[in-house]
Amino acid sequence: MIKRITFIWALLLLAWQAQAQIPTPAKPQSAPIVLQGGIIHVGNGQIINNASIRFEKGLITEVGTSVNTSGARLINVQGKHVYPGLILPDNNLGLHEIGAVRSTLDVSEQGLFNPEVRSLVAYNTDSEVIATLRSNGIMLVQVVANGRFIAGTSSIMELDGWNWEDAVHTMDEGIQMHWIPRVYSGRGRTVPNRQFKQQRRKAEDMFRQASAYAKIDKPAKINLKFEAMRGLFDGSKTLYLYTNFSKDIVEGITFAKAHGVKRIVLADGKEALKVADFLKKHNIPVILQRLHRLPMHSGTGVDHPYRLPYLLKKAGLTVGLSYDSSEPMGARNLPFQAGTAAAYGLNKEEALQLVTLNNAKILGIDKKVGSLEKGKQATIVVSKGDLLDMLGNKVEHAFIQGKQLDLLDKHKYLYKLFKSKYDAKKK
Repeated sequence: MIKRITFIWALLLLAWQAQAQIPTPAKPQSAPIVLQGGIIHVGNGQIINNASIRFEKGLITEVGTSVNTSGARLINVQGKHVYPGLILPDNNLGLHEIGAVRSTLDVSEQGLFNPEVRSLVAYNTDSEVIATLRSNGIMLVQVVANGRFIAGTSSIMELDGWNWEDAVHTMDEGIQMHWIPRVYSGRGRTVPNRQFKQQRRKAEDMFRQASAYAKIDKPAKINLKFEAMRGLFDGSKTLYLYTNFSKDIVEGITFAKAHGVKRIVLADGKEALKVADFLKKHNIPVILQRLHRLPMHSGTGVDHPYRLPYLLKKAGLTVGLSYDSSEPMGARNLPFQAGTAAAYGLNKEEALQLVTLNNAKILGIDKKVGSLEKGKQATIVVSKGDLLDMLGNKVEHAFIQGKQLDLLDKHKYLYKLFKSKYDAKKK
């Protein structure tokens, strides 16, 4: 009997801990809300001081210094900073939990060509990592799979929901292609890719067949791989090209365009500056990986990664910012990467755009999110200080389509747990 009671109490304790660590998904907005008196960072470069924002049924209805408050729940944000929810492209969030535990990883499939693999169906809304990103202001993530050539199909997820059907914001919006390199680079040396010609022939055959298949409205036999790629040739999906060397960047984009791909985004692209004119000519936006790293080449200035967003913007390119796709836990530092860009050429509002409106434009969702404008979704973050600064980033309120989020996460739970322990010892 004692053992049974002990077991029941253990289960109750575990359930309470789970509740403390994974917040309950928010309920839909039931009444108008007005955030009053804040410093509104619109996301398009504009700042409105001592302003308010009203939203109803998940949509922004008014933004400015004179906003209708009738019938609304008022939240005083006087002197606090109001931002669009940050957008994180290119990440394994929800697919990658504990790196050392294989059973918690669902990030890739076998083989070179997996366009039919949909990342959203593997997205785990119960991941403990999700809430830690929300606490730093990240409200949307493009969930991607890893792979060798065609990794899979990505979707954009909201960081709230009981399951992937609840959380999906934009379904199956893009395909990830890791370009076949002529050389492999690592540990200060380069090694030729001896299978380059063979791999290139396979890629040519794949795209040629997919392009031909896309021209058939009702094929007699459905091919799931080619069906997944159909959107690349009519512009309804984006091809995200992953490569770093300048020659590979040009070669990969030329390859995709030659096969009729309409929309291309360069992901990572550490040598993008060397081919900036080419990228501008072909209207190719760039998503940079994390800035807190060493330069790609030993002869490059140590601050080159920090200055790269400014240099690419100066060259006339649309630039967004991501984090290392294989590090969901580290991705909570996304706003601080933008803060670094602000210290190396960009002003604060331009740096904010790297993780809000620019990312929204690149992902094709800027009509819905990315800035605080009338008619857009009320995906909003309120911080006590500067969201892009580690000392100022103190998120006090967060909303996704008007739903107010519980900002509890495992980090806060553990902090309170052990703080109470040591506070008790002091007494």
